[in-house]
Amino acid sequence: MFRILSKIASFMSSRNALAPASEVAHQLMERADAGAGRDPRQAQELRGAARAFLSVIR
Repeated sequence: MFRILSKIASFMSSRNALAPASEVAHQLMERADAGAGRDPRQAQELRGAARAFLSVIR
């Protein structure tokens, strides 16, 4: 769980703070899709992070 939260925090710090929530979730999903072949577990964690992010924002 800490790993997911740290990925969200690092992703958020690297992005513009004014980015729309859908863009942040979209970027997380893109990273998950890009890395799915190399590390399926990490891809699943990124997808979960995107879902968690959207549930907090909404």
